[in-house]
Amino acid sequence: MSDPSFEADPEGLRQALEALLAPPSTEGAQPLPGVLPEEGYGEPAVLDRLSPIVLGGARRLGAPDALAHMDPPTPWIAWAMSVWNASLNQNLLHPDVAPVARDLEARVVDWLAPAFGMDGGHMTPGSTLANLTALWAARELKGVRRVIASDAAHLSVAKSAHILALDYRAAATDESGRLDAGALPDDLSSTALVLTAGTTSAGAIDDLALAGRAAWTHVDAAWAGPLRFSRRYAARLDGIEQADSVAVSAHKWLFQPKESGLIFFRDNRAAEAAISFGGAYLAVPNVGVLGSHGAVAVPLLATLMAWGRAGLEARIDRTMEIADGLWQRLGAHLKAELYGPQVSGVVLWRPNDGRSAQSVRDALPAGLASLIQVGGKDWLRHVAANPNADIDTIWGSIAGVL
Repeated sequence: MSDPSFEADPEGLRQALEALLAPPSTEGAQPLPGVLPEEGYGEPAVLDRLSPIVLGGARRLGAPDALAHMDPPTPWIAWAMSVWNASLNQNLLHPDVAPVARDLEARVVDWLAPAFGMDGGHMTPGSTLANLTALWAARELKGVRRVIASDAAHLSVAKSAHILALDYRAAATDESGRLDAGALPDDLSSTALVLTAGTTSAGAIDDLALAGRAAWTHVDAAWAGPLRFSRRYAARLDGIEQADSVAVSAHKWLFQPKESGLIFFRDNRAAEAAISFGGAYLAVPNVGVLGSHGAVAVPLLATLMAWGRAGLEARIDRTMEIADGLWQRLGAHLKAELYGPQVSGVVLWRPNDGRSAQSVRDALPAGLASLIQVGGKDWLRHVAANPNADIDTIWGSIAGVL
């Protein structure tokens, strides 16, 4: 006897799609049960129960005034591929259960790696694990005992060093948030130097000409890495090709659903050999931190095929134009102080009329600005991850507060 819960239900899927396409609303939302129900509600009832919570209560990252975080809207082709993935539940750990998905991930990596001067890699759930994987390879291949990154580096770098039992040092940054090269020690022979391309707080890009000075150079390009696919902005990451490894978050500026990251290596064969483990139950060695690993490359592959390089470039350029436009308008306003320069779509500013950044943020629509601290001061932050953002709508809200 087959279980209908594991068969495609056209009516149920139609119900789910109709809820997805309907205007989001929290109307009718009911509290969830406090304990696991003894008897299930059934799939149709659960769709009705969850739609005002999951769909109605979520932040709309593609809204015209959504510009607060490094979290983009996702293209509908990725939604479709995510449903396909969920229906198949492929596990790339075993070729037997993912004969196609493994090849699709390799194809995506082959498409993207050359933009960074890398020759291979694999996907991870995000740049936190990508950074850990890179530093693990650095320890195994180059015997590094210390990690140095700027004091604006993502916390995952220090976390990775801790996990790997490596000494960690945060180097000072300059007035624009970039790693201060003068703060580096002369001897980097046992050091993994982590350069950031797009710091989380300010979007600063470290001097990538420093790549190659240490025993291993890793570039955390989680945010700004996709600028390499824009002819207008690619040069902002020149020097990245001299790194030993590069991390990119596809669920940021490649517009993918979470959890989707990439780790690239300049010598992928050597890196894979250093971070691979075998097992009696494995047909091929397991590479990297993950064991079981889903087909997260499929939505990315579909998006890249649908858009092409030119389509990806157009959307990155569009978001950069939004950031540039906002930067210019704020720079011309007498009541705004800018932090900069703006190099990767992240705009920081604060009121200079005595009001706190917090009070201004509270007066703005939710999702338009986030609040961060740089240099001991609070700043309003806008991140151009949303190609649907409307500069006039955004500026109208900001000007109304100023």
